[in-house]
Amino acid sequence: MLEEIKEYLDPQKHVLISVTAGTTLSQIQDAIGISMPVFRAMPNISASVGRSVSCICHNNEGKKDIESVTSLFDNLGTTMTIDEELMQSATILGACGIAYVLRFIRAMIQGGIQIGFDAKTASAIVNQTVKGAAELLIERKEHPEFEIDKVTTPKGCTIVGLNEMEHNGFSSSLIKGIVASYEKIEK
Repeated sequence: MLEEIKEYLDPQKHVLISVTAGTTLSQIQDAIGISMPVFRAMPNISASVGRSVSCICHNNEGKKDIESVTSLFDNLGTTMTIDEELMQSATILGACGIAYVLRFIRAMIQGGIQIGFDAKTASAIVNQTVKGAAELLIERKEHPEFEIDKVTTPKGCTIVGLNEMEHNGFSSSLIKGIVASYEKIEK
C-alpha cells in the first residue's frame, strides 16, 4: 500500500498514520523513502462507541503534529503516547484485551443464568457492574486490590468466590493468555 501512495505524500502537508500491527516506524519510513511525520496507532473496537484506548507513537515529530494526531484519536476515546517498543504490548492489552474482557463478561452472564437470572437481566447486571468497576478505578486511580478489599468481608461470599476462582487458576490463566498472545505477535 505504501508503494502505491508514496508518490502522493507531501511532508509539508501530510502526516502518515499506520494502524498495522507489527510494522515499525523505520519500516514505514524506509518504504516511503522520504522524511515526513509518521505515526503508529493502535485503537480497539470500542472506537465504534467512542470508548477506545488508542496508543500512539511517532518518529520524533513536532508538537503540532502530535497534538493533531492525538486529537484525531481522542474522537474515538482516550489516547496515550507510548514508546514504540511497547506497541506490540499495547496491541495485546488494548486490542486483544477487548476479547479477554468480553470472555470474562460472558462467563459472568453464564454464572448469573446458573444462579437464577434470565439472560437479559444477567447481561444488564453484569454489563453495568463491569462498567462501574472500570469507572471506579478510572475515577479513584486506585489499585484494584484496594477496591476489592472494600467488598471482601471476613467469612463473606466475596472472598469465598474469589478464592475459588484463584484456586482454579483465574489470574494465572489470564496472565498466561496475555503472555501467549504477546509471544505470538512477537514472532
